[in-house]
Amino acid sequence: MKTIVTKIRTGIRMTGEFYQDEMKAILKDQGALLILLGAIIIYSLIYAYAYKMEVVREIDTVVVDLDRSSSSRQLVRMIDGTEEANISLSATSMQEAKELFYEDDQVGGIVLIPSGFEKDLLEGVQTDVSVYADGSYFLIYRQLVGAAVKSVGTFSAGVEIKRLMAEGKTYEQAMAARDPLSADLHFWFNSSSGYGSFVMPGLILIILQQTLLIGIGMIGGTGKEKNRHSFQVPVALRRGGIFPLLFGKSLSYLTVYSINSVFAMVLLHHWFDYPNQGSYLDVMALTLLFLLAVIFMGITFSVLFKKRESSILFMVFLSPIVLFLSGISWPAASIPPFLYKLAHVFPSTIMVPAYLRIRNLGVDLSSVHYEYLLLLAQVGFYFVTASVALYFETRHNRKIEARAKTQE
Repeated sequence: MKTIVTKIRTGIRMTGEFYQDEMKAILKDQGALLILLGAIIIYSLIYAYAYKMEVVREIDTVVVDLDRSSSSRQLVRMIDGTEEANISLSATSMQEAKELFYEDDQVGGIVLIPSGFEKDLLEGVQTDVSVYADGSYFLIYRQLVGAAVKSVGTFSAGVEIKRLMAEGKTYEQAMAARDPLSADLHFWFNSSSGYGSFVMPGLILIILQQTLLIGIGMIGGTGKEKNRHSFQVPVALRRGGIFPLLFGKSLSYLTVYSINSVFAMVLLHHWFDYPNQGSYLDVMALTLLFLLAVIFMGITFSVLFKKRESSILFMVFLSPIVLFLSGISWPAASIPPFLYKLAHVFPSTIMVPAYLRIRNLGVDLSSVHYEYLLLLAQVGFYFVTASVALYFETRHNRKIEARAKTQE
């Protein structure tokens, strides 16, 4: 019994020593400190402020009014009155409008009202209003086309109601005849349909994961460059010594990223009013597994980096792939199944949908139990790989030290 207690005390003491050693390595390495502490703050704030407007508003638009009638001017005022469009320029021809569009980067599209617009309306003949929007920016395209469709629809409804009332119908009858079936729209979980509220919660998780992997890789690469393993090798190769080494390393990164997680998942959500329907306890339980999986994964990869720059190059190369396969920028159901299954090697692929359901929909942990179990399995898998990686690394380092002593 005393032997077991002694081993536990020794293990705790060794874990504390390795924890202090790793924390010192982090704090002394300015590059790693910038990645591990500064990057999450800088990236999160930059992206959050960039998406602060949530939706694109007041898009500069060129109008070509070839009719110049009271009806066409009314339609122009209606389009200009929407929050999406701003009729900032007027042209006398389509060619002139195109020149203005290409010369001014702020112009997002063109609205063309044909000649004979009012005459056709009065005669009950269908007429067309053409909208040309910049399809290379889908947000601009969507907003401008939406503003035009909404304005033209409202204008068209007004014309139709006046015609029906002229035939003897009451206003209520005209409204019912014009719009017999109305849609009552409700936007759940993202009432403003804002792009920032849509993309930022998931993007924060990607930033947390990638900066943590880069930081762990940098510390590992620096250790090899500076031969910073003389303290670890003798103790780590004792029976059971690998686990205190792994626990000490992991706890140091968990300490740093617990602070980062509070900033990114609590403060940032509060400052920018991102959806927050779930329980913080459920978020914490999910985040703990996510961070542990990323940390063990990072320690596994860190033994492969002989130079600190290698981790940056490798993880920067992976970042766009991880972002795409996470299901944030493109629906997971539309990603080829093989690629999406392959992406499950990254904790973010599992964490993102579960996290979004908790924060946006307000579900509890039992509703994301499948993802929770997957993260738990990842923690176990990467714990084993990290233990094996550290064991072989320390054994290799001991051989190098023994060879160096014999040469002396």
